[in-house]
Amino acid sequence: MPLDPAVRALLDGLAQQGFQSFEKIGLEATRETIASFTGLQKPKRGFSRTSEVSYGPDPAHRARIYVPPGDGPFPVVLYVHGGGFVAGGLDVVDEPVRALALDAEALVVSVTYRLAPEAKFPAAHDDVFAALRWTAKEISAHGGDPARIAVVGDSAGGNLAASAVIRARDEGEPAVRAQALVYPLVNPVADTASRREYAEGYLLHLDALRWFGAQYCASPEDAVDPRLALDRNDLSGLPPTLVVTTEYDTLRDEGEAFADALSAAGTDARAVRMDGLVHAAYWATAAIPRGAEIHRAVVEHLRAVL
Repeated sequence: MPLDPAVRALLDGLAQQGFQSFEKIGLEATRETIASFTGLQKPKRGFSRTSEVSYGPDPAHRARIYVPPGDGPFPVVLYVHGGGFVAGGLDVVDEPVRALALDAEALVVSVTYRLAPEAKFPAAHDDVFAALRWTAKEISAHGGDPARIAVVGDSAGGNLAASAVIRARDEGEPAVRAQALVYPLVNPVADTASRREYAEGYLLHLDALRWFGAQYCASPEDAVDPRLALDRNDLSGLPPTLVVTTEYDTLRDEGEAFADALSAAGTDARAVRMDGLVHAAYWATAAIPRGAEIHRAVVEHLRAVL
């Protein structure tokens, strides 16, 4: 499908502003650029019940809790932001998370984690699993139902989310009822057609993907560790899974292959490709109106399963 006109306009505008791939601008500029995605989002929907708590000992262990209108206990969604393991945070996903809580009628726990390169693998993975365990233990005090937990993540956050769900299965708790992965990183060293075809020109360049991995991984062995290379795991016995991919994205093929592998292992899984869209469309709801299609797909999946 041709590139969505709104995506083309955004890419052209970024080019005119001198946008450079993340590996070229370095760590601090990357963090500033990713934080600036709030300027590409719709106005935040009104939301009266939010709170912020710690889920662990590090200052990075923060969770922002969104409680929807109505009477609980509510189904619970643990949300893990993307940002290449080096950037992102609660504020950049505040708009989409508010929408998720309202439209899925779910209590959403949006979490931070230690970032690279200051914290190397498996710090972020350990943090997100700790956040999942905290959620299962504590969320009833905030109006959530710990028997109805889903995990959602985008990009690197999709990797962290899926890894936490696999670890929960392996350790026997917490129970997770569903997961939704939005253009997830599945394997840092994957060799796919989409990585080659969309290596440049569509926001997430292949060289940037490699640079992100180099910030988080301390050694080549880290990149093939099953906690990070999701497709090296036993994929049976996992909860119903939605994988959303975008057509013009280096990560497209590995996400779709992951959904196929989950299905082959007996897990209820499906992939939905958003034709004409690019990586990060979910965070650009004003600049890319069709990014709302990603939101709707996630909401429908969660409402059906939870």
